[in-house]
Amino acid sequence: MAVTHFNPTSSKPRLHSSQLSFLSRTLPRHRHCSFAPLHRTQHARISCSVAPNEVQVPAVKTLDPKSKAECYGVFCLTYDLRAEEETRSWKKLINIAVSGAAGMIANHLLFKIASGEVFGPDQPVALKLLGSERSIQALEGVAMELEDSLFPLLREVSIGIDPYEVFQDAEWALLIGAKPRGPGMERADLLDINGQIYAAQGRALNAVASRNVKVIVVGNPCNTNALICLKNAPNIPAKNFHALTRLDENRAKCQLALKAGVFYDKVSNVTIWGNHSTTQVPDFLNAKIDGLPVKEVVKDHRWLEEEFTEKVQKRGGALIKKWGRSSAASTSVSIVDAIRSLVTLTPEGDWFSSGVYSNGNPYGIAEGIVFSMPCRSKGDGDYELVKDVIIDDYLWQRIKKTEAELLAEKRCVAHLTGEGIAVCDLPGDTMLPGEM
Repeated sequence: MAVTHFNPTSSKPRLHSSQLSFLSRTLPRHRHCSFAPLHRTQHARISCSVAPNEVQVPAVKTLDPKSKAECYGVFCLTYDLRAEEETRSWKKLINIAVSGAAGMIANHLLFKIASGEVFGPDQPVALKLLGSERSIQALEGVAMELEDSLFPLLREVSIGIDPYEVFQDAEWALLIGAKPRGPGMERADLLDINGQIYAAQGRALNAVASRNVKVIVVGNPCNTNALICLKNAPNIPAKNFHALTRLDENRAKCQLALKAGVFYDKVSNVTIWGNHSTTQVPDFLNAKIDGLPVKEVVKDHRWLEEEFTEKVQKRGGALIKKWGRSSAASTSVSIVDAIRSLVTLTPEGDWFSSGVYSNGNPYGIAEGIVFSMPCRSKGDGDYELVKDVIIDDYLWQRIKKTEAELLAEKRCVAHLTGEGIAVCDLPGDTMLPGEM
């Protein structure tokens, strides 16, 4: 057996005021609820004073009747915080855009973000929610629930159907929305349909988002959707785009923990290699249980090579059979895990999985695709690829199989990445059940 071993030679601004507003229903393409630091404009002057024994309702003077906004519940409240009431530990507001915001995954995710579970208990957030013409009322319902939840960190909520408006100044873009695979639909058709969505969203991000926006693509086929998105956003570093494979990693950790009879926190260094499909490669060779190599703890190597891999690859389908729906809740948890892995320091010696642009990788994997690999982060939103991993013949053969699938998908969407005429020669139907 050939074995290859890789080894490598703030100040916090104080909030003086907050604002929440909702754009008029006469603007069907974009509606806006905000709870953000107040910037006074020529159109409105808003003031509020609090005396020791009385509270005055904010007085709003509108200079231009045409620009008058229709407020939405609590998001209409605008007030000045007195100096002694300021929450001095809060950080600068960050803008988080979410597509597919009326769907089940987002329904779980948004409340985790608004509560402070994702970015921290001292990080105010603005949520920018992208939907479709058909989902605009559902997005209003989402805004109502966020309103009723009284999250102190949620300073702004905006909803719309135009990505050029919703993605404005976004610092994180969580792209969940995608069309499912319908009856009789070929995988090549789904690649094209969703690819067009992600090409358009990539162009919008390129035009209006922060130049350092971090993008996590959840909508399937997520690896190739992420590739299409980044190719249509040339002004944003390709390294900033991720395809979500964290749920696969979490599933692998679960199965290893069950087999070894330990709790999840004893399992580390788990990698998902390649595509988010049934060709994905859950890596038990480099994984550890309580600090020991998995193969030293789990003596049943046949189980590792056959049953373990299949359980991880088909876990989503097994869940659908039991639950009757796809894994929305655990997907939202894995998105939280993926973000937190980028904004917190990776524990010493450990790593996490993410589908990232393969250019410059140290493993010999083909460049120009989005491929899940082991990553580490310093907690600044960036990452580096792990070099001290072992790849044996068994692992390499499976890596090459998932690589071939991603290269075929890339050829199938060449018309969406600016790389020529599409040629679809997909090696087989390896789509996950949740995509159907």
